[in-house]
Amino acid sequence: MKKLSVLSLLALVILGMMTACNNKTKAQEPAKAFNVIYMIGDGMALPQVYAAMLASGEEMTFHQFPYIGVVDTHSASNVITDSAAAGTALASDHKTNNAMLGMNPDTIPVMTVLEALAGQGKETGIVVTSYVTHATPAAFYAKVPHRKQYEDIAVQMAENPYLNLIIGGGMKYFNQRKDSVDLVSRMENELGWKVYDTLADIDVTCKKYAVMANDGHMPKAADRGDFLPRAVKIALKTLDNAENGFFLMVEGSQIDFACHGNDSTWMMDEMLDFDYAVNVALDYAKEKGNTLVVVTADHETGGLTLPDPQGKYTNVVFDYSTGSHTCLPVLVFAYGPGAEQFTGWMQNNELKAKIMNACGMENISDSIPKEPKKRFKAVKANLDSNSNN
Repeated sequence: MKKLSVLSLLALVILGMMTACNNKTKAQEPAKAFNVIYMIGDGMALPQVYAAMLASGEEMTFHQFPYIGVVDTHSASNVITDSAAAGTALASDHKTNNAMLGMNPDTIPVMTVLEALAGQGKETGIVVTSYVTHATPAAFYAKVPHRKQYEDIAVQMAENPYLNLIIGGGMKYFNQRKDSVDLVSRMENELGWKVYDTLADIDVTCKKYAVMANDGHMPKAADRGDFLPRAVKIALKTLDNAENGFFLMVEGSQIDFACHGNDSTWMMDEMLDFDYAVNVALDYAKEKGNTLVVVTADHETGGLTLPDPQGKYTNVVFDYSTGSHTCLPVLVFAYGPGAEQFTGWMQNNELKAKIMNACGMENISDSIPKEPKKRFKAVKANLDSNSNN
């Protein structure tokens, strides 16, 4: 009996140790991101961020991110990238040639983070202030050799099985097409979309909708009001109840436009507008506790510097050295589960793997989704046919 008691006591001790060990292991396991909000300020590097801070006199949302890193932006073909190659790298594991979207330099389609997470059951969305077919948003869903194939990109968007919602401009590529196809009608009658031309009266319970609120790009920030932050709120309201979480990409598209024009007033308006949208996302993430927010840029535009022309160190002006892009690295800001990965120096094609890891999912880099590959073949055949005419 005494021997049995000793054995019983030993068993209880071992069981207790195992339970404590299991509890400790569970406690040490990092939280996984259920939702991901991926935000891209087109043309926005440190000079644009700091210029906005100086000129606004406000503490911007960027201050609230606990993790910050540096991102190298060069493309496969050039030290200075364009938005198509940079967007493809940010969306996938692959650097590609300038002007190419959703494929590697050998024109082989690549899997994007939007497609990979959708394949794991997450709902997806895109919100921009450019055409919805413009380079950065298209990099997440389209597979074309050249970024200006807007009508081909529009078809790929319409037929995309991974997108739940998309908001921006560019209606003309859907209802004023050179091939005379009414793509809006096809989207609504054959492909399961609801299509809107305004943010008003959207059925946020609808699981597949497109808002194209302008024929071309959206107006400048000074004229479009709170379109971007409001669109982000609407998208989050739609995706909030996604059973397996969601992935939302948001672009402050026109920071780039303003810097191409060396227009500081416009740039400031766009930076503050993007910051308001980032604040919406960050507030959501803080409330939910399960959402990773990653904010970065595709490249710097304008070669912006902030010198004192008199050299007296008492005054600052915004001085642009080019009307194009530069090779300057950009910043990445991160908040939420997995955010600690986004520090140090990294390449732009490393962010997808970090996002997948934050979600507790194995990164898929070489598997090509059947639907986009099939669509690309159709587009390529059309291009080959046109080139022979």
